[in-house]
Order: sequence, then structure tokens, then C-alpha cells
Amino acid sequence: MTIDVPPAVKPIRPRPDKLTEFFWEGARASKLMILRCDDCGYYVHWPRPVCKRCRSFRLHPVEVSGRGTLYSYTVGVQAFHPWFESRLPYILAVVELDEQPNLKLVSNVVECDEDDVAVGMPLQVTFEQVEADLVLPMFRPATGIS
Repeated sequence: MTIDVPPAVKPIRPRPDKLTEFFWEGARASKLMILRCDDCGYYVHWPRPVCKRCRSFRLHPVEVSGRGTLYSYTVGVQAFHPWFESRLPYILAVVELDEQPNLKLVSNVVECDEDDVAVGMPLQVTFEQVEADLVLPMFRPATGIS
């Protein structure tokens, strides 16, 4: 008798396209990349082809510091996909990056107990290699940043 063993559960994967590939390439190189307008200097995230501030089409990815502040969060206690079951509970976060007011990124807070999470806490990007070709930017509590 043979027993069918289910294949390893794979994570949900992003689908990079022409507009977002730079972000995922940067993550694989442990760099947090955000679009910036060449004309007015405004950072643009989510990626889009035009600057929200000056309507320029001259946007290019640049590496940012990876420092930010926890703007909002929730704690996931139920897996919406089997890959998340071993990660419960997880902290889903909106992080406001230091480079510009209202420049926000959705991610996870890691290396932090749920009881220690607080809106306004300083965070620093870290990169988690989920699969050989999939690296996700996550955020951990920052030390030495005020």
C-alpha cells in the first residue's frame, strides 16, 4: 500500500510585471527599492507609471533606508492559505517609511512578540528568503533609531 503524501505547501507568490520587477529584484539583493520622481523628488508607492505629485513620467527605482515607523497593524490568528499555518500568529503591518510622510508599505513585523508591538514604534527592514528566488521585505524593531 502506498500513501499519497501531499507536496510541500508553497507560498502565495507575487506576479512581478514591468512596473514592479525592480521591487522584487531589489528584495532578492536585500535592498528596499521605491520609485522616485526625477523631476520633483517625490517617492511613489505602490508602483505606477506617473508621479502623483507633478504628473511626471520620469520615475526610477532608488534604494531607501529601510527605516520606518509602525503606522498600523493587526495580528493574524487564522491562516487564509495553508502556507501561513506554521507562521501563526503573524503581525500584518503598515509601515510609514522615513523618507517621506505618508510613504507606506504593507509588510509583516517579525522578531517581535505580539505584546511588544505598538503603533509608532521604530522599525527596520529585514529580508526573509522564502524560496530560492523569493525574498520578502519584512520589518523588525529598530534599535538605536529615534
